[in-house]
Order: sequence, then C-alpha cells, then structure tokens
Amino acid sequence: MLEAIVLLCVGLALLVWSADRLVYGAAALAKNFGVAPLVIGMTILAMGSSAPEMMVSATAALADKTDTAVGNVLGSNIANIALILGITAIIKPLSISSTIIRRELPIMLGVTVIAGAILWDNYLSRNEGIILAVLFGIFLIVMMKISRDSKTDPLLEEQQADIPTGVSNTKAIIWVLIGLGILLYSSDMVVGSAVTIAKYFGMSDLVIGLTIIAVGTSLPELAASVASVFKGEDDMAVGNIIGSNIFNILAVMGIPGLLNPSALSPLAMDRDFYVMLAVSILLLVMALGKRRQINRVEGGILVVCFVAYQAFLFLNVAA
Repeated sequence: MLEAIVLLCVGLALLVWSADRLVYGAAALAKNFGVAPLVIGMTILAMGSSAPEMMVSATAALADKTDTAVGNVLGSNIANIALILGITAIIKPLSISSTIIRRELPIMLGVTVIAGAILWDNYLSRNEGIILAVLFGIFLIVMMKISRDSKTDPLLEEQQADIPTGVSNTKAIIWVLIGLGILLYSSDMVVGSAVTIAKYFGMSDLVIGLTIIAVGTSLPELAASVASVFKGEDDMAVGNIIGSNIFNILAVMGIPGLLNPSALSPLAMDRDFYVMLAVSILLLVMALGKRRQINRVEGGILVVCFVAYQAFLFLNVAA
C-alpha cells in the first residue's frame, strides 16, 4: 500500500511536469512554424492544462476502468471551480474584464448540460464519444472566431504573453518527445497505483476518479491560476478554469467513449453530475454579477462546498 501511494504521488508529479513540457515544446514549435499567436493561445496553451486528464482517461478506459475516466472528468471540473478558483479568489479577489470569458461561461454551462444528457442512460457509447469529439471541433472554431473579433481582449493578451520565444526547433521537438513519453508513462503509473489504493480501501472506480485522481490531474490548473493571479492576470486565472472544464467534457469524456464504450455507475449521473452542474451555475452567478468579481467570501464558499463534497464521498467510500 505504501508503495502504491508513493507511486501515485510520483506519477502525479511527473504527469504535471511532462504536460507542461509538452505544451512548452508544442507552443514553441508552432510559433517557429509561423502559427499565429492567437491560434496557439486558444488551442495549445488552452488545452495544455487538460493534458493530464486526457492521458489518464485514455489509460483508464483501455484498462476497462471507464468509471474512473468519467469520474476524473466530473471530479476535475468540480475541483477546478470549487477548490482551485476558490483558493485563488481567497488569495486575491478575481476581477473579470474579458468579454471572451463572459461568452465562454454560458458555453461552459451548456456543455455541462450536454454531459448530463450523455450520462442520463448510465452508458457511454462510441456514438456519444464521436458526438463529443465533433462538438469539441465546433467549439474550437467558434472560440477562434470570437477571439478574432476581440483582438484587444485582456485574456488574449495574457495568453499570448505566455507563448515561449527564442526556442530552437530542435529543443522544441526534444521537449515534445520527452513530455509525451513521460506523460504516457506517468498516466499508466497513476491509474495502476490508484486502482491498488482503491481496492485496499474498498473505493469504487468512480470514487477514485472523483477524488485522488481528479485533484491530482487538476494540479496544473491550480499552478496556472495561482501564478496568474500573482502576476495580476485575473482573466487568465478564470479563463484557464473555464476552458479546462469545457475541454474536459468535450475532449476528455469523449475518449473513453471512443476507446471503450461501457456501462457507468448510476451515481455518476444521480449524484456527481448535479454537483458539477451546481458549482458551474454558482460560478456563472458570481462571475456575471454586477461586480463581475469573485471575492474572498465567495471563494471561501466555493472551498467549503468542495470540502463538504469530498467528505461526503469519503464517508460513502464504496459508492
């Protein structure tokens, strides 16, 4: 058991680091080949924080642990809003000035509702995986159009400032290969050790995805949001979370459907989906209110919601 816990911690650390290196190399390579900064910011950088979820979900699905893959998506989205944005807002109230974010928030809520429609029959089919993949492509096209119409938006300026410069093609390719290789290895390590821990404590595949794996794969979002708020990039801190949640549902949840169509635990829909929906609505109300700000009190409320949810899961650990 101790060995499994150590492997899980090491795997999560490698997962976060390798995702960062993969995105760094890919963004640098894209810039060197003349890809517009707008495209890099809205695709490679925006999807970067969801890379751990993608790899873990694919690995879990191939290991016939589709509940873990879906739990990872639901749990990560809940953690992104309730834990990460909550902690970030407690550190510093988040002011939202980006029109892109104000447009993305309703899209995030709509995508969350789509997730409910997918989970409604407690089965994730290959057709549903295809639908999610197509919707993901449409979302990227829509966001590119919105971004082109909002060239002076603060979110775009903050994203483009994060694109690496002065990196040679050779160095960029090396980082892509290293990042991808370690990402594949560490995702297998995370899933394998998490399954061992789950069996030891009598946890279901769904709960292990909702708790340990979800929080672990959300670490890139936590690091990015806290770093952004310390640099005064409030829109980036919020935008990372909204974009990650949309990517998680459309891209990450579609992966197990494509790789391993399976029946799902009814609790994913009957319990966890509604928690994800509730915190999504809460974020929408906070962010689009008159002040367009998430203050420390609201951040505290979000963290309390997350702690209460996790406590409930651990008290009903086998469910």
